[in-house]
Parts: sequence; structure tokens; C-alpha cells
Amino acid sequence: MKKAETMKILRTKDSADLSAELIKLRREQFSLRMQTASGQTVKSSDFGRVRKNIARIKTLQQQAAGAKK
Repeated sequence: MKKAETMKILRTKDSADLSAELIKLRREQFSLRMQTASGQTVKSSDFGRVRKNIARIKTLQQQAAGAKK
């Protein structure tokens, strides 16, 4: 999925949904690290994709927190 499409989808979600999505991505990131540590093959692009999506969600959360002040 492209960046613009991902951001459009994420902007439609409320803060509870964003938090749930963040937890899901953190678990996926942990799973990828464990797969690498155990010697399983993992696409290296998955690490970047997950990390960038985490950053996108955290950015939206910060923007929402700033708008409330």
C-alpha cells in the first residue's frame, strides 16, 4: 500500500483504533525480530514497512494531542 493511501486510512480512525493498530504493529515488529533471531528467513523490507507505519501512527497521535490543547 502506498504512503498516501495508508495515511488516508489512518486519518479516518479514532484514537482508540490508532492505539489498537499501534499495539498490533509493535507485536508484528517483535515477531519479526524473534523470527530473525531464530534463524527464519524474513523479508528485510517488512522491518522498514512496520517501523514507518508505527511512526505514521505516532505522528497522527501527536497531531491529535496538539490539536486538543
